[in-house]
Amino acid sequence: MLCQAVLLLLHCFASLTLGQYDLCKSLVSTDDGAVWEHYACQPKAQSMKDYMRVKVDPPGITCGNPPERFCTLENPYLCSDECDASNSDLAHPPQLMQDRERTGRITYWQTVTWSRYPEPLLANISLAWNKSLELTDDIAITFEYGRPTIMVLDKSMDHGRTWQSYQFYADDCLDAFNMAPKLVRDLSPANITRVICTEQFSRWVGSKNDKNVKFEVRERFAVFAGPRLLNMDSLYTRMESMKGLRDFFTFTNLRLRLLRPALGGTYVQRDNLLKYFYAISNIEVPAR
Repeated sequence: MLCQAVLLLLHCFASLTLGQYDLCKSLVSTDDGAVWEHYACQPKAQSMKDYMRVKVDPPGITCGNPPERFCTLENPYLCSDECDASNSDLAHPPQLMQDRERTGRITYWQTVTWSRYPEPLLANISLAWNKSLELTDDIAITFEYGRPTIMVLDKSMDHGRTWQSYQFYADDCLDAFNMAPKLVRDLSPANITRVICTEQFSRWVGSKNDKNVKFEVRERFAVFAGPRLLNMDSLYTRMESMKGLRDFFTFTNLRLRLLRPALGGTYVQRDNLLKYFYAISNIEVPAR
Protein backbone atom coordinates (compact mmCIF):
# COMPACT_ATOMS: atom_id res chain seq x y z
CA MET A 1 0.00 0.00 0.00
CA LEU A 2 2.85 2.36 0.91
CA CYS A 3 4.58 1.59 -2.40
CA GLN A 4 1.43 2.40 -4.35
CA ALA A 5 1.08 5.70 -2.49
CA VAL A 6 4.68 6.63 -3.30
CA LEU A 7 4.18 5.82 -6.99
CA LEU A 8 0.99 7.86 -7.08
CA LEU A 9 2.81 10.78 -5.47
CA LEU A 10 5.61 10.50 -8.01
CA HIS A 11 3.12 10.44 -10.87
CA CYS A 12 1.29 13.52 -9.56
CA PHE A 13 4.56 15.36 -9.04
CA ALA A 14 5.69 14.58 -12.58
CA SER A 15 2.36 15.67 -14.01
CA LEU A 16 2.24 18.95 -12.10
CA THR A 17 5.83 20.13 -12.25
CA LEU A 18 7.18 18.39 -15.31
CA GLY A 19 4.24 18.56 -17.65
CA GLN A 20 6.43 18.00 -20.70
CA TYR A 21 7.69 14.65 -19.38
CA ASP A 22 6.42 11.10 -18.94
CA LEU A 23 6.97 8.85 -15.92
CA CYS A 24 9.59 6.20 -16.75
CA LYS A 25 11.09 3.34 -14.77
CA SER A 26 14.20 1.17 -14.84
CA LEU A 27 15.26 -1.95 -12.96
CA VAL A 28 17.98 -1.15 -10.41
CA SER A 29 20.00 -3.63 -8.32
CA THR A 30 20.15 -2.93 -4.56
CA ASP A 31 21.26 -4.84 -1.45
CA ASP A 32 17.63 -5.91 -1.04
CA GLY A 33 17.38 -7.13 -4.62
CA ALA A 34 16.17 -5.62 -7.89
CA VAL A 35 13.68 -2.75 -7.60
CA TRP A 36 12.00 -0.42 -10.07
CA GLU A 37 13.31 3.14 -10.01
CA HIS A 38 10.85 5.74 -11.29
CA TYR A 39 11.91 9.05 -12.81
CA ALA A 40 10.68 11.78 -15.14
CA CYS A 41 11.64 11.27 -18.77
CA GLN A 42 10.92 12.92 -22.09
CA PRO A 43 8.44 11.30 -24.48
CA LYS A 44 9.98 9.76 -27.58
CA ALA A 45 10.61 12.14 -30.46
CA GLN A 46 8.89 11.15 -33.71
CA SER A 47 7.54 12.48 -36.98
CA MET A 48 4.17 14.10 -36.38
CA LYS A 49 3.03 14.25 -40.00
CA ASP A 50 1.02 11.02 -39.67
CA TYR A 51 -1.06 12.60 -36.91
CA MET A 52 -1.67 16.09 -38.29
CA ARG A 53 -4.94 17.33 -39.73
CA VAL A 54 -4.40 19.42 -42.84
CA LYS A 55 -6.66 22.24 -43.97
CA VAL A 56 -6.07 24.37 -47.07
CA ASP A 57 -7.56 27.83 -47.66
CA PRO A 58 -9.09 29.63 -49.48
CA PRO A 59 -11.66 27.28 -51.05
CA GLY A 60 -10.78 26.51 -54.64
CA ILE A 61 -7.04 27.10 -54.22
CA THR A 62 -6.20 23.43 -54.95
CA CYS A 63 -5.81 22.83 -58.69
CA GLY A 64 -7.95 20.48 -60.77
CA ASN A 65 -11.50 21.81 -60.52
CA PRO A 66 -11.83 22.74 -63.33
CA PRO A 67 -8.90 20.92 -64.97
CA GLU A 68 -5.96 23.19 -65.71
CA ARG A 69 -2.72 23.00 -67.69
CA PHE A 70 0.54 24.16 -66.15
CA CYS A 71 4.19 24.61 -67.11
CA THR A 72 7.47 24.49 -65.23
CA LEU A 73 9.92 27.34 -64.67
CA GLU A 74 12.70 25.38 -66.39
CA ASN A 75 10.56 24.68 -69.47
CA PRO A 76 7.94 27.45 -69.41
CA TYR A 77 6.61 27.07 -72.95
CA LEU A 78 5.92 23.34 -72.91
CA CYS A 79 2.63 23.42 -71.02
CA SER A 80 1.68 19.79 -71.47
CA ASP A 81 1.15 18.92 -67.78
CA GLU A 82 -2.39 18.89 -66.44
CA CYS A 83 -4.06 18.95 -63.03
CA ASP A 84 -7.48 17.26 -62.99
CA ALA A 85 -9.24 16.53 -59.70
CA SER A 86 -11.52 13.96 -61.36
CA ASN A 87 -8.55 11.81 -62.47
CA SER A 88 -6.59 10.13 -59.65
CA ASP A 89 -3.43 10.09 -61.78
CA LEU A 90 -3.63 13.84 -62.42
CA ALA A 91 -5.08 15.05 -59.10
CA HIS A 92 -3.00 16.86 -56.46
CA PRO A 93 -5.13 16.97 -53.27
CA PRO A 94 -3.88 18.23 -49.86
CA GLN A 95 -3.41 14.75 -48.37
CA LEU A 96 -0.45 14.21 -50.71
CA MET A 97 1.59 16.52 -48.46
CA GLN A 98 1.67 13.83 -45.77
CA ASP A 99 1.48 10.50 -47.61
CA ARG A 100 4.19 7.84 -47.67
CA GLU A 101 5.79 7.68 -51.11
CA ARG A 102 6.70 3.99 -51.07
CA THR A 103 6.69 3.48 -54.85
CA GLY A 104 9.36 6.10 -55.48
CA ARG A 105 6.88 8.29 -57.36
CA ILE A 106 6.74 11.79 -55.90
CA THR A 107 3.23 12.92 -55.05
CA TYR A 108 2.32 16.46 -54.12
CA TRP A 109 -0.42 18.98 -53.41
CA GLN A 110 -0.63 21.77 -55.97
CA THR A 111 -2.48 25.07 -56.24
CA VAL A 112 -4.11 26.71 -59.22
CA THR A 113 -1.77 28.79 -61.38
CA TRP A 114 -1.36 32.55 -61.08
CA SER A 115 -3.75 33.23 -63.94
CA ARG A 116 -5.36 36.14 -62.03
CA TYR A 117 -2.15 38.15 -61.73
CA PRO A 118 -1.70 40.90 -60.50
CA GLU A 119 -4.14 39.67 -57.83
CA PRO A 120 -1.90 37.92 -55.25
CA LEU A 121 -1.75 34.12 -55.30
CA LEU A 122 -2.32 33.39 -51.60
CA ALA A 123 -2.69 30.03 -49.87
CA ASN A 124 -2.87 29.03 -46.20
CA ILE A 125 -2.00 25.52 -45.02
CA SER A 126 -3.10 24.87 -41.43
CA LEU A 127 -1.72 21.87 -39.53
CA ALA A 128 -3.52 20.80 -36.36
CA TRP A 129 -2.79 18.32 -33.59
CA ASN A 130 -5.12 17.74 -30.69
CA LYS A 131 -2.34 18.24 -28.16
CA SER A 132 0.62 20.38 -27.23
CA LEU A 133 3.89 19.37 -28.92
CA GLU A 134 7.53 20.34 -28.56
CA LEU A 135 9.88 20.48 -31.56
CA THR A 136 12.91 18.18 -31.47
CA ASP A 137 14.40 18.83 -34.93
CA ASP A 138 13.99 21.04 -38.00
CA ILE A 139 10.59 21.54 -39.59
CA ALA A 140 11.09 20.80 -43.30
CA ILE A 141 8.64 21.66 -46.08
CA THR A 142 9.50 20.16 -49.48
CA PHE A 143 8.40 22.19 -52.51
CA GLU A 144 8.23 20.85 -56.04
CA TYR A 145 8.74 23.30 -58.94
CA GLY A 146 10.40 25.96 -56.80
CA ARG A 147 10.22 27.42 -53.30
CA PRO A 148 8.05 30.47 -52.55
CA THR A 149 9.70 33.86 -52.78
CA ILE A 150 7.59 35.10 -49.84
CA MET A 151 6.20 32.92 -47.04
CA VAL A 152 5.39 33.08 -43.32
CA LEU A 153 5.37 30.26 -40.77
CA ASP A 154 2.93 30.86 -37.90
CA LYS A 155 2.25 28.87 -34.75
CA SER A 156 -0.56 28.63 -32.23
CA MET A 157 -0.39 27.43 -28.64
CA ASP A 158 -4.16 27.41 -28.07
CA HIS A 159 -5.46 25.13 -30.85
CA GLY A 160 -5.75 27.85 -33.47
CA ARG A 161 -7.64 30.47 -31.50
CA THR A 162 -4.72 32.91 -31.66
CA TRP A 163 -1.62 32.92 -33.87
CA GLN A 164 1.87 34.34 -33.68
CA SER A 165 4.52 34.61 -36.37
CA TYR A 166 7.27 31.98 -36.03
CA GLN A 167 9.54 32.90 -38.95
CA PHE A 168 9.44 35.04 -42.10
CA TYR A 169 10.88 33.90 -45.44
CA ALA A 170 11.58 36.09 -48.48
CA ASP A 171 14.03 36.58 -51.32
CA ASP A 172 14.18 40.21 -50.15
CA CYS A 173 13.27 40.55 -46.45
CA LEU A 174 13.52 44.33 -46.43
CA ASP A 175 11.14 44.70 -49.37
CA ALA A 176 8.67 42.01 -48.27
CA PHE A 177 8.49 42.58 -44.50
CA ASN A 178 10.60 45.67 -43.76
CA MET A 179 12.95 43.40 -41.79
CA ALA A 180 16.71 43.02 -42.09
CA PRO A 181 17.65 39.48 -43.15
CA LYS A 182 19.11 37.24 -40.44
CA LEU A 183 20.51 33.74 -40.09
CA VAL A 184 19.87 31.55 -37.05
CA ARG A 185 23.62 31.15 -36.61
CA ASP A 186 23.79 34.92 -35.97
CA LEU A 187 21.61 34.59 -32.86
CA SER A 188 22.97 34.38 -29.32
CA PRO A 189 21.64 32.73 -26.13
CA ALA A 190 20.13 36.08 -25.14
CA ASN A 191 17.99 36.41 -28.30
CA ILE A 192 17.61 32.81 -29.50
CA THR A 193 13.80 33.11 -29.40
CA ARG A 194 13.81 36.15 -31.68
CA VAL A 195 11.48 35.92 -34.69
CA ILE A 196 13.60 36.56 -37.79
CA CYS A 197 13.26 36.93 -41.54
CA THR A 198 15.63 34.75 -43.56
CA GLU A 199 16.52 34.83 -47.25
CA GLN A 200 18.27 31.46 -47.05
CA PHE A 201 15.36 29.40 -48.38
CA SER A 202 13.67 31.76 -50.84
CA ARG A 203 16.17 32.73 -53.50
CA TRP A 204 16.04 30.91 -56.83
CA VAL A 205 18.53 28.04 -57.12
CA GLY A 206 16.55 25.91 -59.58
CA SER A 207 13.51 23.86 -58.69
CA LYS A 208 15.50 20.61 -58.37
CA ASN A 209 18.67 21.81 -56.60
CA ASP A 210 17.19 22.58 -53.20
CA LYS A 211 13.52 21.91 -52.53
CA ASN A 212 13.35 22.37 -48.76
CA VAL A 213 12.28 25.31 -46.66
CA LYS A 214 13.25 24.80 -43.01
CA PHE A 215 12.54 26.17 -39.59
CA GLU A 216 15.94 25.52 -38.03
CA VAL A 217 15.61 23.88 -34.64
CA ARG A 218 18.98 22.10 -34.54
CA GLU A 219 20.91 25.34 -35.04
CA ARG A 220 19.00 26.92 -32.18
CA PHE A 221 19.70 23.88 -29.97
CA ALA A 222 23.39 24.16 -30.92
CA VAL A 223 23.64 27.56 -29.24
CA PHE A 224 23.36 25.70 -25.91
CA ALA A 225 24.38 22.12 -26.76
CA GLY A 226 27.33 22.84 -29.05
CA PRO A 227 27.62 22.49 -32.85
CA ARG A 228 27.35 18.68 -32.73
CA LEU A 229 24.64 18.71 -30.03
CA LEU A 230 26.85 16.72 -27.66
CA ASN A 231 25.88 18.70 -24.55
CA MET A 232 22.11 18.23 -24.54
CA ASP A 233 22.03 18.40 -20.72
CA SER A 234 22.96 22.07 -21.02
CA LEU A 235 20.02 22.60 -23.38
CA TYR A 236 17.57 20.80 -21.09
CA THR A 237 18.78 22.85 -18.11
CA ARG A 238 18.20 26.05 -20.07
CA MET A 239 14.76 24.80 -21.10
CA GLU A 240 13.78 24.69 -17.43
CA SER A 241 15.51 27.88 -16.27
CA MET A 242 15.32 30.33 -19.20
CA LYS A 243 11.99 32.12 -19.42
CA GLY A 244 10.19 31.54 -22.72
CA LEU A 245 12.68 29.06 -24.18
CA ARG A 246 10.56 25.92 -23.89
CA ASP A 247 7.47 27.84 -24.99
CA PHE A 248 9.32 28.94 -28.13
CA PHE A 249 9.55 25.32 -29.30
CA THR A 250 6.01 24.43 -28.15
CA PHE A 251 2.86 24.56 -30.30
CA THR A 252 -0.53 22.96 -30.92
CA ASN A 253 -0.96 24.16 -34.52
CA LEU A 254 1.23 25.41 -37.35
CA ARG A 255 0.27 27.46 -40.39
CA LEU A 256 2.08 28.15 -43.65
CA ARG A 257 1.08 31.40 -45.35
CA LEU A 258 2.23 31.25 -48.96
CA LEU A 259 2.33 34.83 -50.24
CA ARG A 260 4.23 34.72 -53.55
CA PRO A 261 5.34 31.69 -55.60
CA ALA A 262 8.73 30.97 -57.15
CA LEU A 263 9.49 33.32 -60.05
CA GLY A 264 12.54 31.62 -61.54
CA GLY A 265 14.95 34.32 -60.43
CA THR A 266 13.32 37.09 -62.44
CA TYR A 267 10.21 39.26 -62.50
CA VAL A 268 6.67 38.04 -63.22
CA GLN A 269 6.23 37.40 -66.94
CA ARG A 270 2.65 38.27 -67.79
CA ASP A 271 2.68 36.39 -71.10
CA ASN A 272 2.98 33.02 -69.34
CA LEU A 273 1.32 32.83 -65.93
CA LEU A 274 0.82 29.04 -66.07
CA LYS A 275 4.31 28.48 -64.63
CA TYR A 276 3.56 30.18 -61.31
CA PHE A 277 1.98 28.07 -58.55
CA TYR A 278 2.80 26.29 -55.27
CA ALA A 279 3.40 22.55 -54.94
CA ILE A 280 4.30 20.74 -51.70
CA SER A 281 5.26 17.05 -51.60
CA ASN A 282 6.10 16.64 -47.91
CA ILE A 283 5.91 18.32 -44.51
CA GLU A 284 8.08 16.93 -41.71
CA VAL A 285 7.43 18.03 -38.13
CA PRO A 286 9.70 16.13 -35.67
CA ALA A 287 8.37 16.61 -32.16
CA ARG A 288 7.39 14.99 -28.89
